[in-house]
Amino acid sequence: MKKLIFLLVVIGLSFFGGLSFKGCEGKKGTFLKTYQSKCSVEEGVDRLQRLLEENNLSLFHVTNHAQNAKNSEMELLPESVVAFGNPRLDTILMKCNPSIGMDLPWRMVFYTDYAGKHWVSYTNAEYFSLKHNIKDRECLDIINRANIAMEALAVATADYKAPETNTTQEQNDADK
Repeated sequence: MKKLIFLLVVIGLSFFGGLSFKGCEGKKGTFLKTYQSKCSVEEGVDRLQRLLEENNLSLFHVTNHAQNAKNSEMELLPESVVAFGNPRLDTILMKCNPSIGMDLPWRMVFYTDYAGKHWVSYTNAEYFSLKHNIKDRECLDIINRANIAMEALAVATADYKAPETNTTQEQNDADK
């Protein structure tokens, strides 16, 4: 019986592992966006909280996973999740499909890797249109705006300069 279950799991994993998602440019890894941060986890969380306040977004919760691990007598490198959003727009999204409520509020994770580098990651908002089968134009527009806002918040929080577009680079080369 155990062999049969194992075989079914292996077959299932190989089947699902072979599927490719369309959307979000159809590339592996495009469902998560990650930026290297110039500031520590604590500083990144503080920066994001200030940006949320400046942009009239609601801060719902900060979860310090490293502290929770410490409270359980375990160790974890610095890692915190910030949950935030715009209740008005998020409500419209939940009216399009209530299942999106499991992915709201929006979240960003701040963490330090074993090399001591700091990172900020979030789920590409466009993924939610696929995951929750959102087709309503108004909701797709909100998701698009959320995607732009999430990137802007992550870039500003990480103090990261987004790469120049080809057009900008070509213009700079022409100016030389």
